[in-house]
Amino acid sequence: MEAFLVSTGIVALAEVGDKTQLLAFLLAAKFRRPLPIVLGILVATLANHGLAGALGSWITLFVGPQTLRWLLGLSFLGMAIWTLIPDRFDADPAKFARLGVFATTLIAFFLAEMGDKTQIATIALAAQYQAVLAVVIGTTLGMMIANVPAVLLGERIAQRMPVRLVHGIAAAIFAALGLATLLGAGQRLGF
Repeated sequence: MEAFLVSTGIVALAEVGDKTQLLAFLLAAKFRRPLPIVLGILVATLANHGLAGALGSWITLFVGPQTLRWLLGLSFLGMAIWTLIPDRFDADPAKFARLGVFATTLIAFFLAEMGDKTQIATIALAAQYQAVLAVVIGTTLGMMIANVPAVLLGERIAQRMPVRLVHGIAAAIFAALGLATLLGAGQRLGF
């Protein structure tokens, strides 16, 4: 349950103001069809985070417990810093628009999430907790918590969201996880 709750909370907070949330705003403004956009985000996130969770779990097979502890701790600290750096959006989903709203969202969101902080967080959380399913469900729920309102409410919510504060909270949680991991909080899990 801890893996699920931590994964959900961290990703929901980290996603605020992220490039994929900006993409959700853009898709909502362009297509004005929320259901296929939300379903595209869900499928893209499940696929992307499923692969990331599997990679995180796979890494634990080849890295010793002490090395893994340091890698995870430093990764979480790096995520804390990265969370404080504002994202900018470079992708243009229009190149996929001929495929329809769902497919455009699916492809654009999957590609935008590649190498994104929430994907990297999913890898680290899956390695940390060794509970791939709980982590993937949690990170996917976190993405949906942040992005569904972006699709449904668009600019009205973007104007009122204290992005810097939310990023600060997410960074503090990542930093706490990093420090706890480096100090041995994960030893009960074997690292």
